Amino acid sequence: MKRKKLLSLLLTAAMTVSMMAGCGSAGTASGTSESGSSAGTAAGSTSGASAKGEVKNFTAFFATPGTEINDDNEIQSLIAQKTGVKVKETWLTGQTAQEAVGTLIAGGEYPDFIDGGDGTQQLYQAGALVALDDYIDKYPNIKNYFTAEEWDKLRQDDGHIYWIPEFSNINGEEKTCTHNDEAFWIQTRVLKWANYPKIKTMDQYFDLLEKYNAANPTMEDGTKNIPYTILCDDWRYFCLENAPQFLDGYPNDGSVIVNADDPKNPKIVDYNTTATAKKYFQKLNEEYKKGIVDSESFTQTYDEYIAKLSTGRVLGMIDQWWDFAYNVNDALKQAGLDKQGCDYVPLPITIDESVQNRWHCSGGAFNNGAGLSITTSCKDVDGALQFINDLLDQDNHNLRFWGVEGKDYEVDKDGMFYRTPEERTNCSDTAYKASHLCTYSYFPQYNGTSKDGKNAMKPDGQASEFYDGLQQDVKDTFDAYGVKTYVEMIGTCEAPGPWYPMWSFSGSLTTATPGGTAWTKMGECKHQYLPKVVMADNFEDGWNEYMKAYNACNPQDFLSESQTELEKRVADAAKYSN
Repeated sequence: MKRKKLLSLLLTAAMTVSMMAGCGSAGTASGTSESGSSAGTAAGSTSGASAKGEVKNFTAFFATPGTEINDDNEIQSLIAQKTGVKVKETWLTGQTAQEAVGTLIAGGEYPDFIDGGDGTQQLYQAGALVALDDYIDKYPNIKNYFTAEEWDKLRQDDGHIYWIPEFSNINGEEKTCTHNDEAFWIQTRVLKWANYPKIKTMDQYFDLLEKYNAANPTMEDGTKNIPYTILCDDWRYFCLENAPQFLDGYPNDGSVIVNADDPKNPKIVDYNTTATAKKYFQKLNEEYKKGIVDSESFTQTYDEYIAKLSTGRVLGMIDQWWDFAYNVNDALKQAGLDKQGCDYVPLPITIDESVQNRWHCSGGAFNNGAGLSITTSCKDVDGALQFINDLLDQDNHNLRFWGVEGKDYEVDKDGMFYRTPEERTNCSDTAYKASHLCTYSYFPQYNGTSKDGKNAMKPDGQASEFYDGLQQDVKDTFDAYGVKTYVEMIGTCEAPGPWYPMWSFSGSLTTATPGGTAWTKMGECKHQYLPKVVMADNFEDGWNEYMKAYNACNPQDFLSESQTELEKRVADAAKYSN
């Protein structure tokens, strides 16, 4: 274990050196223009471009896996012409966020922009981030990106704001067609074979997988189907452990259940120890013994999991859409597997039919635990913030997410955006995306409605474009159920309260508090014992062993601190409502 961690840290160090040495254009220092000037753009101006057409080069590191684009990417160059800035983005590879961030802190040198993910608190405590309070008012797009209440939610214990959540803004009317979150997913061929039944419970879901696999054990080419697989690699073990909250009809607070039967006095509940949790893991144990659960579930890496889904062999799984779809869907399409019904749709699964599902909450989730920061290594903080401000201009936002008019999308006589079949194919092609498209995907962005009041901010929110662009097997499935979107397929609910989501709190915890220490131990315990529970010859013995180890982690310390945070969020919201 120690050798593996050391190797990971060495790989991280190598990545960091490469990132710091290779930023910008040849011979260009971080945060400087190609002419060598390091002077910042005047705060509040509408564009970072200079009269001489100079382009400043910044660096960014995001502590999450991602795909780098080509250095000569066409839309990135167009954005640079409009803003005067180009950012070299680097992504997490081969290590955890905390390891990568720890290596940066040890070296004392940082990229200009950073989203530290689970390592954000490490960066804050190390003094690596620039406080943004004195800057925000200078940049109208940034200032108006959140309300005063939301900005206050981002203040740390020293009273300052250090990061901007990138994905927590819905402009105007919400336009959501894709369920970007967690669900029980199933291939369309399974539902078609069963004549599109209503599947609402965990037992019904696994019963259908069993029956389909018994009747159809292989794909058309003779490849053996995998009825159900589980991703359990590193931090992604949420695909295994957090289903009980959803099965009991609660939304994704991520780390706990919030019982709001008394809205003025909500209570924290541990979803790991509920009766539903035990039923869920007992079901997985039963399905594992039947051969329905993939025997490689607890040893496969994330890359192996994605490769497995991309073959079309896997009939179902639990996952977040963003964790698999952007890689898997294109692979299935390019291989023609959509024609065999290998695309995935979500189902509104709960523990029994009397429970209303809340897998999808409208209004989004405000994540105050992490976001885009500017580091103390940045030599041009104003220039960096001006770039963020400019990226939020509607024209630049359209470039990022819709592309170039006439090449990536069209505009009809009513001003509505749409794509031709050829444009949709291009925008799903890996090589085209790398050479042409540039979303700056971990910079602040809008969901919802464009400033024109008609179009969606992103193509996946444009209802007509979204449906027209679906693969035929998904269209047929939606038509059979009388829906047009993934959200309609699974259903929706309103965000439950001002505390939502609580995972933004648990994600900020460190071992500096008893609750943070317990939270770390709880995660380690679940990661170690839950696979054993699923594979146990005797479920009761396996469950009891797990519960003994879990209780030794002092989960009450974590639950107590969560309750304190819950009450604080409710009280803070009451201040603004008054």
